[in-house]
Amino acid sequence: MSMDLDFWKYKDKAEHDDEKVYQTACCDGESVEELETLPVGDILKKIAEVFADWTASEGGKYFEKEGHGAFQIFTTEQVVRFDCYGMSEADMNQLVDILIDFGCPLYDPQISTRFDSWTDM
Repeated sequence: MSMDLDFWKYKDKAEHDDEKVYQTACCDGESVEELETLPVGDILKKIAEVFADWTASEGGKYFEKEGHGAFQIFTTEQVVRFDCYGMSEADMNQLVDILIDFGCPLYDPQISTRFDSWTDM
């Protein structure tokens, strides 16, 4: 099974339009004025640390591990998207936890829901 997990951070007092952000920033890779710039280098470093026992390739943008599946990372300066293939819920939750530490809640496009109740709206 494959799924994508998407993350971004809105600017203070910005209007939240999750579907627009998903389509424009996560799918098309375009900038969205309502979004903050993310510390992508720090995020990628943390992912590499947490998944150090996985095999990384494509400059640290593709990770795989026998029996655990794989994930590919797409980034812009505003979004991080993981395309996950055959991964367990526990492994995907590790990705979610990393991005939460950077103030970025999960958007799940499979159910068109952003899990951001813990953020200031």
